[in-house]
Amino acid sequence: MPTHAHDVVSKPAWTAPTGKPPLSSRMMRATWRGLPAKQHDIGWEPGLVVPAADGSPLVTDHYFPRTEGDFPTLVVRSPYGRGLPWSPLYGVLFAEQGFHVVLQSCRGTGGSGGEFSLWRNQAADGRATVSWLRAQPWFNGTLGTIGPSYLGYTQWALAQDPPPELKAMVVQVGMHDPHAYFHAGGALNLENVLVSGAGMTFQHQGMAPMLKATLRLQRRLREITTAQPLRGAHASALGEVPWLDEAMTNTDADDPYWRGTSMGEAAERLAVPTALITGWHDVLLDQTLEQYGRLRRAGCETALLVGPWTHTSALQKGWPEVFTESLAWLRAHLCDDPSGLRATGVRVHVGGGETWRDLAEWPQSPGTVSWFPTPDGHLTRQPPTDSTPLTTFRYDPADPTPSVGGPLLSRGAGPRDNRALEAREDVLTFTGPPLTEPMDVLGPVTAQLRISTDTGYADVFARLCDVDAQGRSTNVCDGLTRLRSTGQVASDVTVAMSSTAYRFAAGHRIRLQISGGAHPRYARNPGTGEPAADATSFVPVHITLHTDSALDLPQGA
Repeated sequence: MPTHAHDVVSKPAWTAPTGKPPLSSRMMRATWRGLPAKQHDIGWEPGLVVPAADGSPLVTDHYFPRTEGDFPTLVVRSPYGRGLPWSPLYGVLFAEQGFHVVLQSCRGTGGSGGEFSLWRNQAADGRATVSWLRAQPWFNGTLGTIGPSYLGYTQWALAQDPPPELKAMVVQVGMHDPHAYFHAGGALNLENVLVSGAGMTFQHQGMAPMLKATLRLQRRLREITTAQPLRGAHASALGEVPWLDEAMTNTDADDPYWRGTSMGEAAERLAVPTALITGWHDVLLDQTLEQYGRLRRAGCETALLVGPWTHTSALQKGWPEVFTESLAWLRAHLCDDPSGLRATGVRVHVGGGETWRDLAEWPQSPGTVSWFPTPDGHLTRQPPTDSTPLTTFRYDPADPTPSVGGPLLSRGAGPRDNRALEAREDVLTFTGPPLTEPMDVLGPVTAQLRISTDTGYADVFARLCDVDAQGRSTNVCDGLTRLRSTGQVASDVTVAMSSTAYRFAAGHRIRLQISGGAHPRYARNPGTGEPAADATSFVPVHITLHTDSALDLPQGA
């Protein structure tokens, strides 16, 4: 870990101010159940000004225990404002447990000065905040960071060159690679990007502006996501958002726009104990699992919790588990109290069986079982003997295959009934026989497909579903890959379908679902090779699946 020289500052005595946390935060705090008992009465010191790296004022609120003694400090840096829900979730709850909490608005947001830039300044402004902390009379030299989503990105930015005081991180449903979020599988992650645009633009202004923007986006979502071109169409709901246009239209990861924006390399050399929390239907699940793998390879102490959550429900329905896990990690590494830590490094929720499983690591490197689609719509364990065409379907971007459930930021996220979707002519399904005994799938799921098209341009969306005895088809995990082929020559395509821990019950059936898109979750493939954000003409494509295709399922121990 790099060392940092800094001046020893003579600190004046500190007299705790008399302010109480905002009434709205205390009222929300009173509604939560199932959390660890409060340990301290707390105080609030709002509106502190911390100089950013360039001197811009960063507005900061300080929450603290009203108890004599030294307490470690948590830094929470957010572009979403310092009010609800961040004030009660982090300021109030963690101060009650014996931490100073510094809740800060990133530059250009929430009253902080300077211009907000999503992917710049966070590392430098994080270091400037730590420099300011060193002069505070209540700072005892022990520091942790915590926060979800983009608040995870600000943590990874600080971890690029971690200060010596940083002893623990808790990254909850957190991002490190913006390009991978915006352009998953080579396609524009459209619906989630628009919801993120609303959050970044309006949430720091307060709950009322955020709610109005969200409702406008919901009302105009179809109009915006079917616009030709997509570029700028969000203005009817969100106004002009220059960074959103830039992120949507710069599709290539090697484009200069994205240079230096990924914070992933921090995990490859980090020595700060880091807890990671995500959900099986979190939009950032794959990034979290990538962070875990990098930390493990670096030999960094880490823990992983994966629950039955979406990106937002992890901080709602899942909050008792998420808060308890986070608190135990911070106490162990900032307060020398490991009593709350679990014995194993990984805990995952197993869907289907609705149980939790403790594991030594993730994944467990299990064997993989392959299932093969047949011309009559079945899945079989018997490998095919040729590569003849199985079936062909037509994807029409003028009537795009809709998205149902899965890793979304909107209310329709998570497991959903797929039967109406699977009744469409542009959706293929291949279904295995009823299982004679339960089957566990733990790890990354992939579809190895052989595909040909008549235009050379197509997306391939693959989804794993659980079909129960009544015929209900529920999505487990999925993924999309953009295909560019030559003429009608078949190409081998690997569709990474994310990861899962799931038990298929006896009597249930495994289903592979294949289509040419999932709109508006992903932008439509125009079928012409034009970038999705600029396309003004659309061409239907015929997609042919060949028999030497397979669904690969990692088997659980």
